[in-house]
Amino acid sequence: MSPVIEEHARARLITDGPLTRPVPVDLRYDPADERRTVHIGLPDGTDWAFGRDLLERGLRTPIERGDVRVWPCGRTQLIVERHSTDGVEVFQFEIRTLIRFLARTRTQTPAASPDAGGEPRQPSRTTRPDQGADQARGAQPAHG
Repeated sequence: MSPVIEEHARARLITDGPLTRPVPVDLRYDPADERRTVHIGLPDGTDWAFGRDLLERGLRTPIERGDVRVWPCGRTQLIVERHSTDGVEVFQFEIRTLIRFLARTRTQTPAASPDAGGEPRQPSRTTRPDQGADQARGAQPAHG
């Protein structure tokens, strides 16, 4: 069994106001769960899950899949944008953080299997079960 890869990182929440704010995020990859899927856990308990290839391709060129858009912003930043019925969330990441995380996930990926060429995973958004206390305090559950 391969170990779960988790990396704590910082992203910048981009808003329509004049200021952005840093937020802690958890980057997670569990090869036993779905080997082509990565997760970005947000502080409010929201978990974005989407194909690892979406981030990898977004490092080089703009890409859109479902309600998620990813694109490089200069040489050092990556933008991840998620559309939902609640609105739009936009986060800016340091490219080097994501490159390091994705490199670690590739070392844990099993050799190609018959389903390796399957459809790319559609992005999803859920609320992590360990964040139930946030919902009890009035946080809105995420819908994916």
